Amino acid sequence: MKAGTNLEKVLKAGNFAVTAEIGPPKGGSAKVIESKGEELRHSADAFNVTDNQTAVVRMSSLAACAILRRMGLDPVMQMLCRDRNRIMLQSDICGAVALGIGNLLCLTGDHVKFGNHPESKVVFDIDSVQLIATVKAMRDGGKFISGEEIAGPIPMFIGAVENPYADPFEYRTARLDKKVKAGADFIQTQAVYDVPKFSQWMDEICAAGIDERTHILAGIIPVKAVGMARYMRDYVSGVEIPDWMIKRLEKSKDVKEEGIQIILEIIEEIKLIPGVHGIHIQAVGWEEIVPEIVERAGLLPRPML
Repeated sequence: MKAGTNLEKVLKAGNFAVTAEIGPPKGGSAKVIESKGEELRHSADAFNVTDNQTAVVRMSSLAACAILRRMGLDPVMQMLCRDRNRIMLQSDICGAVALGIGNLLCLTGDHVKFGNHPESKVVFDIDSVQLIATVKAMRDGGKFISGEEIAGPIPMFIGAVENPYADPFEYRTARLDKKVKAGADFIQTQAVYDVPKFSQWMDEICAAGIDERTHILAGIIPVKAVGMARYMRDYVSGVEIPDWMIKRLEKSKDVKEEGIQIILEIIEEIKLIPGVHGIHIQAVGWEEIVPEIVERAGLLPRPML
């Protein structure tokens, strides 16, 4: 398949990619998306837009991605299986193509009990692996799940997520392989803080040859407060924050700067790990720090392809 999106071109050219996350507003203001897009424009190759993350109602990922595309940026539309059946999933994929959106990140989604409408009915008609396979069939086979032919091409660079730390740890490689076989062109991981354990996982990925069949971007979440680090360690599933990191933040006179320095050290270590093709920076609510992190990490300017 000929490279289409900027993210796809950067990865297929062998460059170390940078993606950044943009959280849509709890409302209909296009200016919020435009402001964040302009702020991050030169700091990343593509921009993820979350899809009602943590089951909290926000502007749709499809609409926010369309705004970014209008600005000349390369959006990554996140799509959850939680809220749509297979009809709506395929419909929104067609709509994204019509709007020039060419990257799709497929996720199952957090349960509604964690959000601001816990009484909502969940859908989960298909899961993320089935969604990946659906997009691949639409793109490469030109057919809907029903077998009916699609009127026109569906050029999509397909993404998935993976948590290198989730238990049982020994099954993580097999889980990722399943997503890649289904059609995932790129993978964005959960936040990496425990680099040795992430490196161990990547050793297994490379031994299985999975890194040659997909592009792996390590997740990066900047921490600006000790309380945030403790909360993520204690309550966010799949995130492993080492004790040394908590202690460094506690002892620091400037916690934000220390948090940035820790992230920069992690990025430097990640860049040396075989099989890693880039990073995905998730700084929702703190997007303004992304340009500084990318610049200080020596990842500017971004390639122009």
